[in-house]
Amino acid sequence: MPKKELANKTIRVTLVRSAIGYPKDQKATVKALGLRRLHQSVEQVDNPAVRGMIQKIIHLVQVEE
Repeated sequence: MPKKELANKTIRVTLVRSAIGYPKDQKATVKALGLRRLHQSVEQVDNPAVRGMIQKIIHLVQVEE
């Protein structure tokens, strides 16, 4: 797949569960994705780094392609 197509692909990440009571690294991952409050959504570039972050906190977020 050409790099231009990858650069245009985004995914929407929504925080659906609070990070309270979870380890600090998971809270930091939520913050690094740009999520601050419940039900907030952010658009992130679809790349392996972001996918790894999402996989770490999949129990806290909802992902839309």
